[in-house]
Amino acid sequence: MSKRTRQYLGIICAIVLYYLIHEGAHLVTAICYGVFKQVNFLGLGIQIDVYNTEMTDVQMGVFCISGAVATFVCGWILIALCRNICKNRSRLFRAVMWYTSIVMLLLDPLYLSVLCGFFGGGDMNGISLIVPETAARIVSGALLVIHGIIVWRYLLPEYTRSFAEQK
Repeated sequence: MSKRTRQYLGIICAIVLYYLIHEGAHLVTAICYGVFKQVNFLGLGIQIDVYNTEMTDVQMGVFCISGAVATFVCGWILIALCRNICKNRSRLFRAVMWYTSIVMLLLDPLYLSVLCGFFGGGDMNGISLIVPETAARIVSGALLVIHGIIVWRYLLPEYTRSFAEQK
């Protein structure tokens, strides 16, 4: 399999895994609260729809933050497993894990710190019901910087070395 094919498959799989983890956390939270309504398919994305009038502000905040917490936890698990992942002989598996690590660690902090202001708020609308939006954006921005440093200083060298060694 060519390097370019592995890259595309890695990116596609990372996006699918992101949606499964992020929206899956929303789904589990909605089911636990008994407010799940439906799954909406929106172009390239999906959204968990809930009966929001039956939720308290705290429940809505927890529902909205659950996706970001799930991707955060998944990202840190991938950091912890990085050396073992890089020992795997499958170049495709390593490519999928590399792109998945990037997506899990950077996407939600980027969205919650910067992009939510340009795209209608999304999860930030609910998060701001339990935490001031400015505080949530600052914490998300700090996580974005920390995760960016981890990706650049730890994950990138590990994955680069693993791809160079196992040709």
